Amino acid sequence: MLSFSFWAPASFAQARIWLDERIRFDPDKPQVAIYNMPFVYRLQPGHTLFIKQLHHALHLTVEKHLSLHTSLHFDIEKNLLMQRVITHEDKNNINMFSIIETTYETDEQLNKILHNEKRNPHIFDHAQGLVFRCHIIYYKQISSINILSDKDILIFNFHHAVFDYPSMDIFLHDLNQAYKTGQLTTDNNTTPRYIDYAVIEQKMSMTGATMYWLDALHDCKLDQPLPLPYDRHRLMNEHRPNRTTSISFEFGQDLFHHFLTYASSNTIKHEHLTLATYFIFLFKLSNDEKDLCISMNIDNRYRDELKSIVGLFENTIPLRCQLDPHWSFYQLAKHVHDTTTDSMKYSYFPLQRILNQHPNVSKPAFLDLSFEFLSSMTRRDNQLIMIGDSQLSSIPVANYNKIRNKYDFSVLIQHDLNVNQLSCTINASLDLFNVETIDKISQRFHSILKQLFTSVDDQMNKSLYELSITLPNERLLMQSMNNTQVSFPAPLTCIHHEFVYQVIKHPQKLAVELDDQSLTYAELLYYVQVLSLHLLNKYGIAPGEIICQCVERSLSMVIGIMAIEMTGGVYCPLSPRDPEHRLHTLIQQAESRLVLVHWTTKKMFNDGIVSLDIGSILTYNDVTSDIDDDRLSSITVTSSDIAYVIFTSGSTGVPKAVKVRHMNFAGCIYSLVGSNTLNKHDTVVQMARCSFDLQLQEILGSLMIGVTVVLLHPKGTVDFDYLCHILLTKEVTYMQSVPSLLQSFFIFLEQCDKANAIKHLRSICCAGEPFSVKFRTLIANIGIPHCNVWNLYGSTEITLVSTYHLVDIKSNNASISVGISLPNYQSLLLNKFLQSTCISQKGELFTGGVGVFAGYLGHDNLSAKALLEIDGELFYRAGDLIHMDENGLLHYQGRKDHQIKLHGQRIELGEIERCLLNITSISACVVMKWNDDYLVAYVQSSDNNDQELREHCQSHLPPHMIPSIFIILDKLPLNPNGKIDRKQLPSPDISLSTW
Repeated sequence: MLSFSFWAPASFAQARIWLDERIRFDPDKPQVAIYNMPFVYRLQPGHTLFIKQLHHALHLTVEKHLSLHTSLHFDIEKNLLMQRVITHEDKNNINMFSIIETTYETDEQLNKILHNEKRNPHIFDHAQGLVFRCHIIYYKQISSINILSDKDILIFNFHHAVFDYPSMDIFLHDLNQAYKTGQLTTDNNTTPRYIDYAVIEQKMSMTGATMYWLDALHDCKLDQPLPLPYDRHRLMNEHRPNRTTSISFEFGQDLFHHFLTYASSNTIKHEHLTLATYFIFLFKLSNDEKDLCISMNIDNRYRDELKSIVGLFENTIPLRCQLDPHWSFYQLAKHVHDTTTDSMKYSYFPLQRILNQHPNVSKPAFLDLSFEFLSSMTRRDNQLIMIGDSQLSSIPVANYNKIRNKYDFSVLIQHDLNVNQLSCTINASLDLFNVETIDKISQRFHSILKQLFTSVDDQMNKSLYELSITLPNERLLMQSMNNTQVSFPAPLTCIHHEFVYQVIKHPQKLAVELDDQSLTYAELLYYVQVLSLHLLNKYGIAPGEIICQCVERSLSMVIGIMAIEMTGGVYCPLSPRDPEHRLHTLIQQAESRLVLVHWTTKKMFNDGIVSLDIGSILTYNDVTSDIDDDRLSSITVTSSDIAYVIFTSGSTGVPKAVKVRHMNFAGCIYSLVGSNTLNKHDTVVQMARCSFDLQLQEILGSLMIGVTVVLLHPKGTVDFDYLCHILLTKEVTYMQSVPSLLQSFFIFLEQCDKANAIKHLRSICCAGEPFSVKFRTLIANIGIPHCNVWNLYGSTEITLVSTYHLVDIKSNNASISVGISLPNYQSLLLNKFLQSTCISQKGELFTGGVGVFAGYLGHDNLSAKALLEIDGELFYRAGDLIHMDENGLLHYQGRKDHQIKLHGQRIELGEIERCLLNITSISACVVMKWNDDYLVAYVQSSDNNDQELREHCQSHLPPHMIPSIFIILDKLPLNPNGKIDRKQLPSPDISLSTW
């Protein structure tokens, strides 16, 4: 005999639903319902129902199933959610449920009614036990003879807190019996009720299940979201409107046949096979995340007596898959079978108890991802039911684009046994994804299914990491974007050979200017030859020998660089702004026995270092005008020889000397000319420091193609009045620098009304830093209609530049692309397994082609790590994260070594930096992890306070990406290459942390 009671604690499942509505969604201002369960039916032609008889049958059915008139309320004294069966004796509850009647004439009106049944949060009232209603919708007018006909609609709507899908079969069975016989029999003293189940569930010890789930989720990062291709982040304290899109596809006969064949031949359940495929898909979609955890809903009617009770038995369990990327598909399928079978043995263990085992996890991420497999004679949205002698067909409620779903991302596989076909439905939150993104995800899932089961090249036996979710059209796009091969007019030769050729072509053209000083190409060649012969005769410089030069901007600087090249030497620039200790270290590392200087820098080197003042040679009275051409022409230098070495600190901070060949440099320059960023008619202003390789493009590259180079005095790049004067009077057409400097210059132009200074510019090139949206807006405001603005990307190791992009300054795009590969360059985006990433997915950039460097000086081990042979071609591993968009354009995402994990969460520091840079008054910023516990943002600004910065981040970033500390500085420290020096940033005061 069962204990007959009308109140008890709510079940775990009820409590989960009740809390979910209040925590995930705004309980004070509910905008939509997430747990309404409307079932919609239309009478078949020629069939009718009697309204009075239906009313009576509904009353009998609801009265039998106590869940359908049960209230839920929170008992503050007990700190417990309670349920109470509402009876006829309750004075304020005459009706245990509601029946309403309306009419419709058009499909639009009907859809509006269905929409309301699904989304209206005010239909039900937990506290009053109003958790079920029947909605009769007549076509055109309410029946005067109380009969439902074939165009009328019947809706049974339940709240999920008291009802699950298996309950519908029970409800319809009893409704049919009540309609036909006018009666229902039940004995609550012997038949278990849902409220009894809830009491028993609370008292169960479940020791075995407790141990199983503790072990199953050991070391699982339950609060770490899977890095899916989200278009937006979930923000702090954000209540979810949970607009959802749904996309479906059929497997088709061919795919389904191969699927069935594989399942039967390997004795694998259909559910486990689709689940294994889903885990592969998540592995690839998340950029190779190996520890995957998702949720699965189960009906939880694990005893026969529970199968006749209307109520919410559904439980949600985590399914974890720790896959090995080197497994074959069969190995994964077996693993999924074993782990899922074990999980199902303990699937009755309430989700709340699983979560209670991990009290430090505030938001389990697996609850946002769901997988469900349904197998039935009819699809859930295409059922035929009987009420009495009348047949009704179901109408899908979610037949509009935006439905509601509590999951961020869920996959439903349905096996329709009637037609023996599989279909897949993907539901995803529009709060996080664009519709186009989900459509693409759906195509990728369909693609990997076909790849696994219908491919002719035996994909099953490949390692999981070798499988691809790249679509065929994307593969063609990526291949076409690397089809950059072009032929140069003549074979690539040496830098100084190209310079001499330009001297022969136009000896009297100005080669280089500095204020009132200038040299023609013929004059420059003369002085270069004089210095070259002195280096050969006095110092015995041999081909391939490294010669350093430390000279301020001057004509001597240009002469010295070209003279080193003409002797067959290897040029190595040293910055006059570096401390003496660093200069001596670099000279020692380069093993250079001679440093070229001039009068402003010779004092920087002690007696232990041999230096040569260029000016003293060029102004020496005894310099002969006769040049020993034979001496110079006898020097053997080929295009494969090293032209220069340049030190770069890289991400490690340790100086490395990059060796670049003549053919690398010449190939890059001619590729720039081929892209029209630079041409032979330009007048180039020299902006870059000598320690920055772009200086070599401005000087050597220009002299190779016959361009005039305009030098600035040593601090001319930051003296904007002077710079304006030079640009205007020298009629400069080409200007290149880092975006931060150019942005400051353009702000000056705007504020001082000096835009006329740049009227001759044909090409502005930005390189060395990300191109900000703010800078694009600034350019658009000033207006330079006859000037192209280019965003160039590259690194020293690939010789200056490898990609280029013509910036549309009128565009509203949220980011500026780094474009496409230069002619004769290739760009590959690869994952950690050196497999191509798909469109919109981040990958590490590998650059191949004409500019790939010769290696690091004296560091063969580092060269071996940086250079990789792919399909017989050499590629440089940049360490930069890039993604390709749908148009084949590349987008810089930050450094691979700036991708961190903090408290189990994977964080892209570059994403936080880009968010902060969208604030108008911030000109530069760096975000760093401090002591493995905090995110610290260093901001260059004069206007903001840290609270404004924090609020901006809170409105654009998820909680785990908001810095704990903001440090505002007037100027961020720079290294010799003009980039932010992270090692010089001040230590944060941890006591100010908000973590």
